[in-house]
Amino acid sequence: QVQLVESGGGLVQAGGSLSLSCAVSGRTFSSYLMGWFRQAPGKEREFVAAIRKSGGGTWYADSVKGRFTISRDNAKNTAYLLMNSLQPEDTAVYYCAANKNEVVANPRQYDYWGQGTQVTVSS
Repeated sequence: QVQLVESGGGLVQAGGSLSLSCAVSGRTFSSYLMGWFRQAPGKEREFVAAIRKSGGGTWYADSVKGRFTISRDNAKNTAYLLMNSLQPEDTAVYYCAANKNEVVANPRQYDYWGQGTQVTVSS
């Protein structure tokens, strides 16, 4: 069983930064493409960023491109999301997820999910 645990959320002022981590249990972390999604109240869960199994390729939603950076450390079984220039519209619960395919943006194709971490950006 694969378990994902996010950490690093919190309250930050607009223009600030936060770094999220996603620790993954098990010895097969490098077998999974990792993604970050977010869900604001009353809205659907939306894709934020994803990174290839080897870390050699990344994808971003247009809304976060140039501000957010996804990375991973396969030796530490951990994925990261560095968020800069945060804006109030970035406020949401952020989830990390894993899938064994090359699916990037469709949350229904992900196999495992973390419990989420709240990010709140004040204006």
